[in-house]
Amino acid sequence: MSAHEDRCRLVLIAAETGDPGELAAALSDALSGGDVASVILPQRGLDETAFQKLCAAAVPVIQEAGAAALVAGDSRIAGRVKADGLFVTGGGAREMADARAKFAPKLIVGGGAAHDRHSALALGETEPDFVFFGGLDGDIRPEPHRKNIALAEWWASMIDIPGILMGGSDAGHALAMAETGIEFIAFGKAVFSAGVKPGEIVARINAVLDEKAPRFDQ
Repeated sequence: MSAHEDRCRLVLIAAETGDPGELAAALSDALSGGDVASVILPQRGLDETAFQKLCAAAVPVIQEAGAAALVAGDSRIAGRVKADGLFVTGGGAREMADARAKFAPKLIVGGGAAHDRHSALALGETEPDFVFFGGLDGDIRPEPHRKNIALAEWWASMIDIPGILMGGSDAGHALAMAETGIEFIAFGKAVFSAGVKPGEIVARINAVLDEKAPRFDQ
């Protein structure tokens, strides 16, 4: 077990931009800040051509830093850009099961939008690589949604499938999120729209997790 795998790890939701160079630079800066397990690349209304260009620029930067690149929603683009995984955006168990059947284990396949215990368990029955609690652009308030915190805490105490808890726009809540026992916490705006270099925010989050986050082997 590595120095980071015994505690909650960070997942990044890529910055909102249609400029491949701008995204690559932002990701390079963020990933210089320390341990990041994976980066999720949302499409956010871009057409297929623009989204593929964005992913093609981002994936090598992510992978060179040792993180997993997950393309949200479009399995064809995930394959074309040689991403590590597919984030299933539909949220339903049927869509997750179909994606697992087609692409696992070649790709990491997980995601969804678990809004309650029933939907989370339905997703879990498809045996995804992870279940996501919240929305990829759900960081509209400084703090994570209380419902997602409660779901993540319940999931971590009951289910072995890894979970990712979406945070808010303030990375200062990282420790409270980690204390749910969840395996991964995710930030987007808190890292890329904070008015500070993304790498500095990532370094701060990792420092807090290193020092204070509960250990999974305890």
